[in-house]
Amino acid sequence: MLPSDHFVRMYNELFKLLEESGRDNLYRYWLEIAALQESLMQPYLADQNFAGLYAYWEHIRIEENADMELRITDTFFEIIMKKCPSLTKNLDNDAGLSLNYCEHCAGWIHPVLRKHGFFPVYDIISPREPRCRLRVYREKQSAQAYAETVVQLWDPYNDLE
Repeated sequence: MLPSDHFVRMYNELFKLLEESGRDNLYRYWLEIAALQESLMQPYLADQNFAGLYAYWEHIRIEENADMELRITDTFFEIIMKKCPSLTKNLDNDAGLSLNYCEHCAGWIHPVLRKHGFFPVYDIISPREPRCRLRVYREKQSAQAYAETVVQLWDPYNDLE
């Protein structure tokens, strides 16, 4: 088993390699990972509600020792990543940072959420800061309205068009 320090750096180097051959290759890779991600998330998506999303990310929060806040409201589920543990490790990487590293979370989560009727909005904020925000809505119009307020919207799959 790879220690997390090596694992996140391995991903960082893989993303850099795929970027060099074209961003489309990076997105295709993330779509392949999305299929695996869906199988992991399936039990949490069964009820089609925000409580399942909360339970999934609470598991991730504990497993990765992430400094993040999870919140459910009447209209959305939200993750406020205060200090991403994997980007923090990669910022201390002497091999250099993939400026697309932050996009991998959304890259393989968005297709799964969209397939299950959710509308995610991912605010990277900055690819050099270990913080971000994800809001997941049930209504497309609410997601589109929120997307207009974010710092750095990630939407290469055109989820909100």
